[in-house]
Amino acid sequence: MNESEMQAELERLRAENAQLKTKEKGGISLKVSEKGAVSLYGMGRFPVTLYKEQWLRVLASAAEIEAFIRENESRLKTKE
Repeated sequence: MNESEMQAELERLRAENAQLKTKEKGGISLKVSEKGAVSLYGMGRFPVTLYKEQWLRVLASAAEIEAFIRENESRLKTKE
């Protein structure tokens, strides 16, 4: 590998590294697990995986969850 090829590879790796760092801080992503469940990535170290029916129950309870969070704001911690 000559110097120009090495420099091009270094630039490619830097760009890939920057993209990965940006992706980490980005939003959430969803995937279908091997068992057919929905896995939510980007909330923590491990994905949150629930089956379709479970996600639909959580989503139907969104208003109740938001109200609970507002009512207990003083007792809840914020992850930074």
